[in-house]
Amino acid sequence: MYLKEGAVLALAQIRAQKLKSFFAVLGVIIGVMFLITVVSVVEGMNKYMEEDFASQIYGLNTLTVSRQPEINFSNNPDIWRAYQRRPRITFADADAIRAALSMPALVAVESYSGGNLVSEHGVEVTNVWLTGASADLFRIRQLEIERGRAFTAPEDRTGVAVVVLGSEAAEKLFGTLDPLDRMVKVNQQPFRVVGVLKKQGSLFGMSMDTRAIAPARSAMGRLVNPHGVVDRVLVKPQQDGQLTQAMSDVEAIMRVRHRLRPTEANDFAVETAEGSMAFWEKIKKILMIAFPGLVSIALVVGGIVIMNIMLVSVTERTREIGIRKALGARRRDIHVQVLVESATLSLAGAAAGIAIGIVGAQIVRAVSPLPATISPFWIAVSVVLGAGVGVIAGLYPAARAARLDPVVALRAE
Repeated sequence: MYLKEGAVLALAQIRAQKLKSFFAVLGVIIGVMFLITVVSVVEGMNKYMEEDFASQIYGLNTLTVSRQPEINFSNNPDIWRAYQRRPRITFADADAIRAALSMPALVAVESYSGGNLVSEHGVEVTNVWLTGASADLFRIRQLEIERGRAFTAPEDRTGVAVVVLGSEAAEKLFGTLDPLDRMVKVNQQPFRVVGVLKKQGSLFGMSMDTRAIAPARSAMGRLVNPHGVVDRVLVKPQQDGQLTQAMSDVEAIMRVRHRLRPTEANDFAVETAEGSMAFWEKIKKILMIAFPGLVSIALVVGGIVIMNIMLVSVTERTREIGIRKALGARRRDIHVQVLVESATLSLAGAAAGIAIGIVGAQIVRAVSPLPATISPFWIAVSVVLGAGVGVIAGLYPAARAARLDPVVALRAE
C-alpha cells in the first residue's frame, strides 16, 4: 500500500512540477543515457571484432604469414622503416609451407589492392577491392557462391583470366542481366566472370560486396603486386586443435627460408585472430574502466539534486506529515513513503535515460560504421542504478521527515 501510494504521489509531483522534476533527474538521465549508449557501442564493437572483423581479416582457425603485422598502431618511424626492409612474402614461401607442414592444411596466397571494373557495356565501378588469390581461399574464408562457381586449382595454377565478383559489383556492372560468362576489364585487363559471391555486408563502413577475386597467377596478381610476390599466406589446419602446432611449423619453415640465426628475430609476422585481437582487448578494458567513473559522477550529481528536491518537498509538506503521524502513521510508514517517492523520481529519470540511450545507440549505428548492440543486461543494470540512486538520495530526507514531532509539524504553515 505504501509503495503504491508513494509512487502515485511521486508521479503526481512530477506532473505538477515538470521543470523542477526534469532538473532533479537530469543527472540520472545523463548518467544512464551515457551508460546505455557507450556500453551498446562497446558491446557491439566487441561482437563485431570477435566475429566479423576477425573472420574477415584472419579467418576462423587460420594463421597468416605476412611481411608485417596486419594491425599495428605504432607511430614510431623506425619500426615502419624496419618493416619496409623485410623481405617480401612470395609464392615460393607458400609452396614451401604447403610441402613441409606436419599436418594436412589448406594453404592459400592472397594479394589485394584497389582498382576499377568496367563491364563489356562500358559501365564502370570504382573503388573495387581487387584480390589475387589461390583457389583454396574460398574454403579458408568460407566465401559462399550465390551464382556460378569459384575458380578451380588448375585455373589458378595456369593463371586463367577468370574472376568471381561480389554481389554489389555484379549488380552495378550488369544490373538485371546474368553476369556469368560476361567479360569485365580489371584495370584494362579482360576477365571472364565465372561466379558471384553471396552478400557479405560491410566491414567498418567498407562494402565487402564491391570486390573481384581472380587467380593469383593471372593478370590480377600482377596488377596488385610485383611478379612472384604476395601480401600474405593463409594456413588453415583441417583438424581443430592444430593451430598452435601449425604456427610452430610455419615459423620454423620461414626462419629456415630466410636463413635467420637462432639469436635473430623473425623478419616476418605469423598471426592468428586470437593473437592479434589483443589490441582490442586493451581498448575495451580501458573503456570499461573509464566510463563507469564518468557515469558515477553524473549519478552522484543527480543523487545530490534529488536529495535537495526531497528535502524541499519534506519542508513543504511538514503539516501533511504531522497530520499523518497524528492519525497513527509510524516512523517506518513516513520513511518508506519518502524513499518510494525519491526512488520513483530517480526511476523516471532512468527510464528517460534508457530511452534516449537506445535512440543514441541506434543513431550511432545508422550514421557511422560503429555497430551497437542493445543489451538487456545493461538495461536492467540501469534500472537498478536508478532505483539505487533514488533510495540513497532519499535516506536523509526520509529520516528527517520520520523524526518530525507531530505537534510541531501540525503548527507549521
